Amino acid sequence: MAKYSEQLKLELVKQYLAGGVGTRRLADRHGVSRADLQRWVATYEHHGRDGLRKKYHHYDAQFRMSVLTRMWKKELSYRQVAAVFDIRSPSCIAKWERQYHDGGIDALAPRRRGRRKTMTQPAPDKPTEERAPDERTREQLLKENEYLRAEVAYPKKARCPASGEQAGRAKEKAQIVQDLRQHHPVPALLKAAGLARSTFYYQLKVMGAGDRHKDLKSRIKAVYERHKGRYGYRRITAAIRQMGQTVNRKKVQRLMGELQLKSVVWVKKYRAWRGEVGRIASNLLKREFSAQQPNQKWVTDVTEFNVLGQKLYLSPVMDLYNGEIVAYQMNTRPVFELVGGMLRKALAKLGAQDRPMLHSDQGWQYQMPAYRRLLDQHGLTQSMSRKANCYDNAAMESFFGTLKSEFFRLNRFDSVEALKAGIRQYIHYYNHKRIKLKLNGLSPVMYRTQPSRP
Repeated sequence: MAKYSEQLKLELVKQYLAGGVGTRRLADRHGVSRADLQRWVATYEHHGRDGLRKKYHHYDAQFRMSVLTRMWKKELSYRQVAAVFDIRSPSCIAKWERQYHDGGIDALAPRRRGRRKTMTQPAPDKPTEERAPDERTREQLLKENEYLRAEVAYPKKARCPASGEQAGRAKEKAQIVQDLRQHHPVPALLKAAGLARSTFYYQLKVMGAGDRHKDLKSRIKAVYERHKGRYGYRRITAAIRQMGQTVNRKKVQRLMGELQLKSVVWVKKYRAWRGEVGRIASNLLKREFSAQQPNQKWVTDVTEFNVLGQKLYLSPVMDLYNGEIVAYQMNTRPVFELVGGMLRKALAKLGAQDRPMLHSDQGWQYQMPAYRRLLDQHGLTQSMSRKANCYDNAAMESFFGTLKSEFFRLNRFDSVEALKAGIRQYIHYYNHKRIKLKLNGLSPVMYRTQPSRP
């Protein structure tokens, strides 16, 4: 432990108490430990300048017990109680607590310093004829010998690498006993392992029955590979239930851990604001990302991809009723036609009575007169997110995160054209095959076209 002068401690404490700087920055600035600085501040608040002076105390058992009692009663930390009692090292309080739990108040008595006294020589053994005769029978001695041999053999087997780190569990214990039973009696091995006889034979029966979850593991692996690792245990559970098998999601999670299957999706939120360059519409959506029927609420946005230095822009529109991508447009440049083409495709799918609200951010494309004229001609209501607030359009941002996590980051593309073809395939997969838990385990198109809507 580094030694610091009383003057340095006092100066740092006063700088901290004056405000304007935290303990981390102040400690880094002067090259001291942040934990030491926090301890000095706490001690100074309780004992003033005297708490910063070097002290050499000899704590007796009663004092140590009073410290522990105060700590337990007031529910203080080691550092807090050390400040209260002006103890230099909080770690010694943790040591006292361990000593008390192991040996009571007697264990708190300080040990005497200096060399230990030379141990006296043990008294010589009495002559053999004066010893009390061993009254155990030969059979008892043989049984004790068998147990001692088993007790020696079991720890050796339990420590071997083949037994793994969980050799203390019943299954591993039973396996070790089974391996050693050819050389040692089973009762002696069970006693050495601390394993009940019934538990041992139950574990043997389980091991002999094989893997009872073999079929379920095969289904889990098949669903996982079919969706290229994009599904986690919740979606895999929903997919298996659709096959007609009732299964608990926690079991699927546990079996996926045994199979070392983990979703490869890495979610990254998109945060950007393009500025205010024209007319801004009000935020009519107000984060109500749900709709009672199709073509009631739409959301849209633009995202960017980069392939070998070339950029591709995607502009989709999503129906909040089922999360379906109604239409989309791609372009290598962020021109107005990117948004205008997308909008015309989406408008072509509307029925005669459909008048959805279309929500976007405050991008320059959505502020242009040509875009607003298209909305007015078809009776659509325009809504925009508030300034620099991506959460107002969280549904669309979530789709972009899913697209990039499940598709873009998991593949490599030689050209922009290859990326375009892949995006088309993924959006078709997203609409028709990829299930959503909030849609009762159905894909967006399946949910929209089901006979009876909830």
